[in-house]
Amino acid sequence: MDANGHVNNAVFIRYLEEARIDFMRRLAPGGGSPSFTGGSVVARHEIDYVRQLVHRPEPVTVELWVTKISAASMTVGYEVRDEETVYVRASTVVVPYDFAEGRPRRITAEEKAILKEYLDDAAHQEGAVSA
Repeated sequence: MDANGHVNNAVFIRYLEEARIDFMRRLAPGGGSPSFTGGSVVARHEIDYVRQLVHRPEPVTVELWVTKISAASMTVGYEVRDEETVYVRASTVVVPYDFAEGRPRRITAEEKAILKEYLDDAAHQEGAVSA
């Protein structure tokens, strides 16, 4: 909580990060596939604080989905919510990154096919994942 008694904006960034990392780990197909096993970097965050969230024992859910896939980035959409209230709507542009080479890399065809299962550019309906 911050001095005003509600969840601080930096904490919401952490909620989004934890959900996004969990999502990316779930995407890795395994079986020796290199997809989603490398790193990524955040290129942009955009956050709309809809309602303040005060400290409480009940949990909130972070729902996320993919809103855009390009050759070398993807955009993830989020809602931080409970059953009745949306507290935050946000998006993050994520860039796959080759840390050994020290540069961004392209999204592979396999990664793109997997990401399309979570693509929803209108609203977060069937493709959303809760974390």
